[in-house]
Amino acid sequence: MDWKDKVVVVTGAAGGIGRALCRRIHAEQVRGIVVSDLDPSATEACATDVGGLAVPADVSNESDIQSLIRQAEDALGPVDIFISNAGITVKGGVDVLDPDWTRLWNVNVMAHVYASRALLPAMVQRGSGYLINVASAAGVLTEIGSAPYSVTKHGAVALAEWLSVHYQKKGIKVSCVCPAGVATPFLDLSDPIHQFLQMSAVTPEHVAECIIQGVKDEKFLILPHPEVAEFFAFKTQDYDRWLKNFARVHEKIEKKRQKM
Repeated sequence: MDWKDKVVVVTGAAGGIGRALCRRIHAEQVRGIVVSDLDPSATEACATDVGGLAVPADVSNESDIQSLIRQAEDALGPVDIFISNAGITVKGGVDVLDPDWTRLWNVNVMAHVYASRALLPAMVQRGSGYLINVASAAGVLTEIGSAPYSVTKHGAVALAEWLSVHYQKKGIKVSCVCPAGVATPFLDLSDPIHQFLQMSAVTPEHVAECIIQGVKDEKFLILPHPEVAEFFAFKTQDYDRWLKNFARVHEKIEKKRQKM
């Protein structure tokens, strides 16, 4: 799909990948960019930067997403491309308390559901539209330091797959973006696991460029880190060996953590 003259909505747009993406989209001569994030002042700052429309929203709230889409359509017309980029994390395993599991589920999975639910009827009627779910390499591999993040990002990938299977013949395109480490405040460099990710981290601008090109090529799986494709292929070829290798990585990181 060509970005030119399209109406684009980006959530989680006030910083990191989202802000870099808004700036890169602006260069594609789109009809309009709708910038959305939880923080109203940061949302407005990004919108001003790219000449877009600021619409603060809590993506874990379905009514907020419905309002976001309604305001976008009222100002600019039908939404052509919706980039569900907002995401959160928490450290820990199955011991993480239920409220945090629920919080990550709502932001990392249900926000994609809410956007799809609101957009698909009109997109199907028009016979065109593009849904982009920003997940994580954790969604196709795993995230050693966070069970809730890994599980919910797997959910985001699974939803994107389901949407592609069910709607591609109706003219709806779907992409799922799965970066590994990205040089943003999302990386906690006091954490050995995030230190490991930092070694191969890419810039938000690199991820944004990959998304721009991936949409032009209409690729489902957009991988800003080539090594993720290699690890993913290895996982499908020998699942047990892949699990053993990741268990070794976990063991090394835990030993490093104990020495800190």
